[in-house]
Amino acid sequence: MKRYMITMLIFGLLVGTVATAQSKKSAQKAAPVSMKDTAAAVVKPMVTFIELGSVNCIPCKAMQPVMKSVEEKYGAQIRIIFYDVWKPEQAGFGKQYNIRLIPTQVFLDANGKELMRHEGFFPEKDINAFLQSKGLKIKSNGKG
Repeated sequence: MKRYMITMLIFGLLVGTVATAQSKKSAQKAAPVSMKDTAAAVVKPMVTFIELGSVNCIPCKAMQPVMKSVEEKYGAQIRIIFYDVWKPEQAGFGKQYNIRLIPTQVFLDANGKELMRHEGFFPEKDINAFLQSKGLKIKSNGKG
């Protein structure tokens, strides 16, 4: 009887440990892919740029260098997040932001209020015009 109870206790602990590890792993998978390094994340950005797309979508792939360039130009003034909505663990973001097609760009202010959205490929010059209209300045070492 004692041996049975000890075996069941060990089994229960093992199952609990595996379940906890799986939930942590799932939470990590669902985390957004931020293009910012952790040092810059300390400063609260003026605008959050959310790109909803997929790494397997041609117009979405074309947005990747645009997002990188925007990040380099504006630094800590902007936070860029990419959600791959074709991945099961990130598909919910498509519903959360009510997207109809990919890529879709959603821009939020510092309080999380939507400022603007755009569907399809969004040229960098147009993104720059929008961001500058919201008070963002190109860093002196940014590409111009």
